[in-house]
This record gives sequence, structure tokens and C-alpha cells, in this order.
Amino acid sequence: MKTIMNAEDLTTIDQLAAFLEGTQPVAFEVASNKDSRYRWVQRTLVKFHYLSLSKQDKGVLIRYLMKVSGYSRQQITRLVKQYRDTGRLVRQQRTVNGFSRRFTDEDVHLLAAMDERHNTPNGLTMKKLCERAYMLFGQDEYQRLASISVAHLYNLRKSNAYIRQRRNIQKTRPRASHIGERRKPKPNGKPGYIRIDTVHQGDWDRQKGVYHINAVDEVTQAEIIVSVEKISERYLIPALEQLLEDFPFVILGFHSDNGSEYINKRVAELLEKLRIEFTKSRSRQTNDNALAESKNGHVVRKIFGYTHIPQHWASLINDFNRQHLNPYINYHRPCLFPEIIINNKGKQRKRYPYDSLMTPYEKFKSLPEAQKYLKPGLTFEILDAIAYKQSDNEAADKLQQARRQLFKSIHERETKRA
Repeated sequence: MKTIMNAEDLTTIDQLAAFLEGTQPVAFEVASNKDSRYRWVQRTLVKFHYLSLSKQDKGVLIRYLMKVSGYSRQQITRLVKQYRDTGRLVRQQRTVNGFSRRFTDEDVHLLAAMDERHNTPNGLTMKKLCERAYMLFGQDEYQRLASISVAHLYNLRKSNAYIRQRRNIQKTRPRASHIGERRKPKPNGKPGYIRIDTVHQGDWDRQKGVYHINAVDEVTQAEIIVSVEKISERYLIPALEQLLEDFPFVILGFHSDNGSEYINKRVAELLEKLRIEFTKSRSRQTNDNALAESKNGHVVRKIFGYTHIPQHWASLINDFNRQHLNPYINYHRPCLFPEIIINNKGKQRKRYPYDSLMTPYEKFKSLPEAQKYLKPGLTFEILDAIAYKQSDNEAADKLQQARRQLFKSIHERETKRA
């Protein structure tokens, strides 16, 4: 095979095909000047008599032109068309600077000044003000702005010239709510100061699940869980009334996070009617409602998990709570209670001795003068009959059996609905 050292030595279509296949070594140099490239393409088309070639040979020549010139297939096609129509290639240089500006920096400065003067009105109002300035008051400098579209007016407000002259930055304005007192409750060893939080039972295909309202007494860790379809006013107020009623002692304090389901007038009116102190968590104080949040994980999630449960099963779940879950938690599930130790430096440390492990009901009974905290008409004899009616293991077995039956019933009915 003869080695060709220059692209100019390629004289046949077969040699071009061998070059494209890589079997013919060739040294070539592509001119960086566009005019030179156009002249080279024209010479090559003339050299190989492009117009008289077969379709297959034309394809080989076009691929050769693409490889050597570096132009795309579309560009080579355009050049071949020009050669076929005119017999020569002439580069038509076109330099486009983009659209000419209609509104100058002076117009942008006028717009910024007017925005500052009128406290940044909406686009329609600003357009009208520019029209009035030019047409009604004869201010010729507003001639171009008088004809601006509302959409482009907002574009000018985003331009660098506008921003350099006038920056309008508005921070988020917190809306202060006077409902509830922002502080940590101080029960001082008295039962009846509950912490409350909401647990959502997941979403599925944009459908909300059941909501569990979890309330925990700070001193005794007595806990009541109520399940509702939604946390709107229609469902929440009856749920809170049930929750406050199910505690064996008088409720003195109600502490929640800053969720709107609790920080609203209806809840405030209910608590005010019952003379219950209403407090809410402070900002950057994560421990204010930590007791309720820890119970969410250790109790609610262990019982119900994280799987989506449709909202229409809330009443069935709430019956399960009242009959099985709440009695088990309060009468048969021991909890650890902290013992606070203050060292020489005044720093508080919490210890959880084994002796402090007891059920919420036992903790309640162990409080000094516990009898006086009971609700009217309720005695420890009545509560003892409930607490010791069955053993802890029997209560746990009934809870698990009822839980399995609950989820089985929900699953079967949901399968039928599907």
C-alpha cells in the first residue's frame, strides 16, 4: 500500500473511503481561517466532480469533507447546496448583536426612582403612573416608559441597573400570636400539667392519614391517646374534650408546640372555660415539649407504626385506644422517673434509679396528698378495681390481640374497597 503524506494526494473515491476507514495513512492540516476552509471545500468538490458522482460516492465525499474540515453534517449539506446552486462557495459573514434596546439605563433609573417614590406599587399601577407623567403632566422623560408593557416592567425591575440603584429586601415578618403564654410549665410536683403533640399516620397518594393526639402528664407520665380523622376544628375540639375527661385527675395546665391546630381561638376558649393554664413552647428550646415527643416514638409509633392508615378508620382506632391502649399504658406499663441531683457547682443532673420504675397510676398514688387531685366523684378504690382487674401480662396479651384484630379488619375492608 502506498503511503500518502498529504490530503492533496487523494485523487479517487476509493482512496477517500480507505482514508475514512483508517487504512490509508494521511497527513493533513485544517486551516483555521474560515475563508480558507470554504475555498478548500470548494476545490475538493470541483476536484472530485461532485455533481456527476453516484449517490454512494457523494456520501463518501461528504464524510471526508466533514472529517477534514471539522464542519457538521448540516453545515456541509448547506455548503454543497450553495455549490450546486451557484457553482461556488462564498462565506456570508453575519454579526448579530442581539435586539436593540428600547429602554435605556436612564429609563431604568426613572423607574427605580418612581418605585421608591410610590412604595413599589404593582405593575399595572406603575404603568398608569408613567402614562400620567407623560400624557397628563407633560414629563417627556417618561415617553418610553409610558408605552411599556406590564410584563417588561417587571423585567426591568430585575435588571442589574435597577438593583444597583434600589434594593428592596423584605425579611420574613413573624406574626405574633397572643394565644398561650410562651414559657415552660412549672407543675411543682402536682399532676395535671399535660404536654400534648400530634402524630400523623402518613400520606398515601396525596391522601392524609389518621392523626393521633398524644397527651402526657409531666409528673405522673399518665398518657391519653385520641385518634381523629383531621386536626381541623370540627374534629379537634371534641377530641380534646374527650382527652381532658379521660385523665383521672383535674387538668391544671396545657402545653403544646406552636402548631396552629392548638394555637387558635377555639382551643383557647375551651381551656379558658375549664380554667386551664395554656402555655406553648419557646423558640430554640427543644426540650419544652420533649416528653410528649419521646412518647410519640416509644408508644404511638410502636403500636401503630409508620404505615399509612386512611382517615375514615379514625373512630375504630379511637375505640381501640379507649378500650385497650390507654388502660394498658397507664395501669400496666412501667415508666422511669428522673431523680434530679445538684452538684457543688449548681449543675443539675438526672438519674433514673431502678426504684423509681413504676406505672403512671402507681406514681400518681405515691404523690403526697394524691387524693385531693382526683376529679370529683372519683376515688382510688374505683381506680384500683380497674388497675388490678387483670395482670400486666393479661393486659398486654389483650392489647396485642386487639391490635392484630384491628389491623386485620382494616386490611380486609380496604382490600374489599379496592
